[in-house]
Amino acid sequence: MIKNEILKGLISQLKDIQSDFFKNHGSSDIFSNSKIYEILIANELGHSLLPKLSGGRDAKDCDGGEVEYKHFKETSSNHTWTFNDFTDSTIEKLRLASCVVFAHIDDTKEIPYFDWYYLVPSGKVSDYLAVATLKIQNHRKMINVGCFQIENNMGIKKSLLKENFKNGRYSNFLLKILEIIREIEKITGIKQILTSNKFWEMLVSLKTGHQIQSEQAGHDAEDEQGNMYEYKVSKNSSWNFQDISDNVLNKYLKDKEIILAIVDKKEMKVLKIYSAPPKIVVKTLIRKLEEKKKKFELEGKILRRLQVSLTAGDLPTVKAKLIYADTALGNK
Repeated sequence: MIKNEILKGLISQLKDIQSDFFKNHGSSDIFSNSKIYEILIANELGHSLLPKLSGGRDAKDCDGGEVEYKHFKETSSNHTWTFNDFTDSTIEKLRLASCVVFAHIDDTKEIPYFDWYYLVPSGKVSDYLAVATLKIQNHRKMINVGCFQIENNMGIKKSLLKENFKNGRYSNFLLKILEIIREIEKITGIKQILTSNKFWEMLVSLKTGHQIQSEQAGHDAEDEQGNMYEYKVSKNSSWNFQDISDNVLNKYLKDKEIILAIVDKKEMKVLKIYSAPPKIVVKTLIRKLEEKKKKFELEGKILRRLQVSLTAGDLPTVKAKLIYADTALGNK
């Protein structure tokens, strides 16, 4: 009970910080999709974050040029920077940016640090991608770029950072956020809470009683009996299942339940949680993916990413049960 009250207070502090960050810097939802690392990079390089728009750049440099950020963490299994869903058009549009920052985050300590990077003129990156992607055959159109390619193909040397959080425009926010997150991780036993959507999975787990697992665990959560769960968390009644493959579907079948949750990211509240049996979910995902493939074929298109969504209309189909609803919702 005491731990829950402490957590409630810490989460409330993060809510206030997010609100203040939006008022001062125009960026909202700073706890999703590793956004914190973009803030960290911008802070150390003296950049200004741009409001996240589809296809937009991440920040502006000191001269007003728009900058693209790519980062990987030391604890990540992939120590390269990834370009997803590239096309000839997106490669050419990259030239409109001032540069691309390829950043490394040292997250092996209690507080993560941005410790080294490559600053590459966008034209050099576009030139490399235009050639290197010609041999890419996967429909998803994904390419990884590593240190070797940047140094040998683009001729850029690594830059080192000696200090962190010193007099940057976001320093005060970062120090407060990372200190609070460190306390939450100690209380919950969850690591890397600011990676991907793990923060929101953590909020949901406080309602389900599950323990959130590390990124490398393969499953999102585990209960006291050792049963595994897949979590899908959204701010509306649409849950995206990405990179659907036989391996991914077989992993889902090993879960006890698929958890579908709705959260209010502004208020940092869990609104609803549904639980659905994996076998029926997998069957539905396969059907929807086949329908999507046929639709693309009829339109003469190639399905580049194997992803589909479950929506509110699919809840009866997948036999989803409502296991939690915020009392303030009433009968909504």
